[in-house]
Amino acid sequence: MDIEKQTVTEGGISAPSFYRDFLDKETDFNDKVILVTGGTGSFGRHFVKQVISRYTPKRLIVFSRDEMKQYEMAQEFPTDRYPFMRYFIGDVRNAERLEMAMRGVDYVIHAAAMKHVSIAEYNPFECIHTNVMGAENVVRAAIGAGVKRVIALSTDKAANPINLYGASKLASDKIFIAANNLAGGNGCRFSVVRYGNVVGSRGSVVTFFQKLIEEGAEDLPITDLRMTRFWITLTQGVNFVLSCLPLMRGGEIFVPKIPSMLMTEFAIALAPNLKHRVVGIRPGEKIHEVMISSDDSRTTVDLGDRYVIQPSFAWWSRPSGYKNAKPVPEDFVYSSDRNDEWLGREDLGFYLKDKVV
Repeated sequence: MDIEKQTVTEGGISAPSFYRDFLDKETDFNDKVILVTGGTGSFGRHFVKQVISRYTPKRLIVFSRDEMKQYEMAQEFPTDRYPFMRYFIGDVRNAERLEMAMRGVDYVIHAAAMKHVSIAEYNPFECIHTNVMGAENVVRAAIGAGVKRVIALSTDKAANPINLYGASKLASDKIFIAANNLAGGNGCRFSVVRYGNVVGSRGSVVTFFQKLIEEGAEDLPITDLRMTRFWITLTQGVNFVLSCLPLMRGGEIFVPKIPSMLMTEFAIALAPNLKHRVVGIRPGEKIHEVMISSDDSRTTVDLGDRYVIQPSFAWWSRPSGYKNAKPVPEDFVYSSDRNDEWLGREDLGFYLKDKVV
């Protein structure tokens, strides 16, 4: 895909030249059974919205523990209009409930997780139960049900983690990669998608800053003036997951090429007239995020619009077999401060057009 020739626009705002929609590769979900854990979260809702706009699945199962969010989602995507929709109350901590939900499922998108760094630091047992033991339950249920493919959503915080959330997601990533050994010959394949902060998702810094601005704040809190972050839109995130399904062989970590932005620039773009107040780094917070460490780079290849961290297991054959794959340079690191692509203040408007769901 020639990124420079894209002419994506939304609300009259043209996309930055480096914007990737990841639409050139997709899995056909027509007449298939798909289950998304954490299906009432920001990603899950947008995933459902995108899937039903493009396909007619046999069943699309929203698996989550939040009764009210499921009720609200059922009003937006009612079963009388979308007869393939299923709303399944359940928690990834509950292995038996997962096993019941996955009967006859072809594809699983695992999006359920505890995601807030500070909450995970204060509630470590709860984080481990959901993010690590929940991952094990998903793997066991998927293998037992004969699911074809499973993609688990990860985070940049899982690379060189310094907080419990990142550490728990690193453990989760390892579980899903190793699951390809456990599946044996039943054909069930597992891979991971790792990306950065989602612009406008619930609980993000965007919504936090916007709330402060609406309340008439005199300044915006900045933890460190050097801080940078990776950014991706909800639509990009969903499209990237859909595009990884036909590529996956099982065991990979897929990393999209997405831009970085200084948090000071981010704050100026949202509120150019407000001052910044440095409040210091919170427990478990990094100045810069990493998606591919120098240690991971030894098994990483560049596919043009994404990187693929290949598993180091002996059963993984090299060269990778991906079309036009190129090894990354020695000691390569993909971090938010060493990125080749940067969001400017004028670019952020396009990213913010991707509506919160």
